[in-house]
Amino acid sequence: MSVHSWHPRHLWHLAGRAWGAVRARPLSPREESEVAGLLADTLAELFWAQPIMDQRHGLNTARHALALAPGRRDLAGAALMHDCGKRHARLGVLGRACATMTALLRLPRPKRWKEYLDHSEIGAADLVAIGAPEVTVSFARHHGGERPDGFDPDDWEVLHTADGESHRSLEQNQYDGPRQ
Repeated sequence: MSVHSWHPRHLWHLAGRAWGAVRARPLSPREESEVAGLLADTLAELFWAQPIMDQRHGLNTARHALALAPGRRDLAGAALMHDCGKRHARLGVLGRACATMTALLRLPRPKRWKEYLDHSEIGAADLVAIGAPEVTVSFARHHGGERPDGFDPDDWEVLHTADGESHRSLEQNQYDGPRQ
């Protein structure tokens, strides 16, 4: 679980993320093709098992990664898959918000909320089980924290920045990428 501090700005950030999740729309056929071109079949199956809001976030993150590191399909794949563990919790926007708030307040939480908060480790285990590339597994496992030893610093910066930009791009059109 990523460690967030209790601060009023963080609540605004969480509200913005919730709004983006509520607005998330299914990927268009063009976007589905874009994803298919970036993932091997085993990874694609896991990608499509995610809720729509996580598919949308993954694609936005992958696009940001490719803008920062053109041609790095391995980083785009890691970006697409980094939140794949969230699907185990089967939580909607409200459940995710509640789970996050209990973590911020350090309160006890039900099993599904724990699964959501532990999505990084759970997703990494899923990715290991299907033979995902190490960069994909490692970013899924560590994306909410510090760069682990052995992770290329430049690759980490690309993925970490792309994930942050995806969270901030709430004004984005929900189909076919950024507005022109």
